[in-house]
Amino acid sequence: MLPTPKKYTYQEFLEITKDKRAELIDGEIYLWTSPSTEHQRTVGRLFAKFLDLFSERECEPLIAPYDVIFENEATNEKHVVQPDIAVICDKSKLTKDNYRGVPKLIVEVLSPSNASFDYIRKMDLYARFGVGEYWIASPKSKTIQVFVLQDGVYFEYATFSKDDLVKSSCFDNVEMKLNEIYD
Repeated sequence: MLPTPKKYTYQEFLEITKDKRAELIDGEIYLWTSPSTEHQRTVGRLFAKFLDLFSERECEPLIAPYDVIFENEATNEKHVVQPDIAVICDKSKLTKDNYRGVPKLIVEVLSPSNASFDYIRKMDLYARFGVGEYWIASPKSKTIQVFVLQDGVYFEYATFSKDDLVKSSCFDNVEMKLNEIYD
């Protein structure tokens, strides 16, 4: 039998990952390299659209690197993620360094090295903590998949491509032209 991998606490995570781009999910630490130019262009364009779309609303989009901390006090579990974009509606949980709550919407932009991580580990975590809507943007295929949480499970609301108008399922009038996101 293989030895059980060490599970790290939140405190150990903070000590080990000072000044590193890292996430903590289910006691495992994930270190990330800098994203590609294509990834950053996609994140930047999506974030600019979100800033514009949420300028007159109560919710606020925030961009990585920024820690979003999911906590379950009953089980003493803590997870730290850095979604590419997180739409925060409960501003009472913003601190000077991070957000300790559940965003209403999260966007992850795929990189070839971490695509399965976004579809499996992060999707599972976001569903467990109740993130209402999860977007996965793929610069390679020039698509955005929108997933909606129903009864604790994500269902694909729609996949948008080419000249489609990407629409949110949980925010009225949050929509953007996909051809303005991808070249």
